[in-house]
Amino acid sequence: MSDNNTPKSTKKPDLIVTRIFDAPVELVWKAWTDPEQVMRWWGPKGFTSPVCKIDLRAGGEYLNAMRSPEGQEFWSKGIYREIVAPERLVMTDSFADEKGNTVPASHYGMSPDWPLELLITVTFEEYDGKTKLTLKHSGIAGISDTDRDNMQQGWNESFDKLAESLKS
Repeated sequence: MSDNNTPKSTKKPDLIVTRIFDAPVELVWKAWTDPEQVMRWWGPKGFTSPVCKIDLRAGGEYLNAMRSPEGQEFWSKGIYREIVAPERLVMTDSFADEKGNTVPASHYGMSPDWPLELLITVTFEEYDGKTKLTLKHSGIAGISDTDRDNMQQGWNESFDKLAESLKS
């Protein structure tokens, strides 16, 4: 039995960002899996990535830092759940401290509604000698529209930096 007062689902769909990179799949894959290369593009415009550690195996972990223009560091970490080189990466995604301990988003002044763990799936497809990359960020149902918009903007700005990095 239902009535018109039952709220409709407010679950937000996954965030999906697709981008074509003017580089072969193997190079784009390496840009995601080689710490030295990740440090060239990780983070939105104006941010740097002073630390990136990657243990690229199922069950292996990554730990990244991105530093804002004002000097604030934001750490993230995750566990690789699936690696199919050079086609697919699946990994968890959480905020962390510099030691790799999971921390709530509120640790960085963000909403306490932000989930402790999200899931990132990245696919790499050959596309006319270029690479079609599709990123899916799952588990964001509880975040605000503003946080979702900021997340999308951050990925797009990171991908702009990735495109530049792939030119060199």
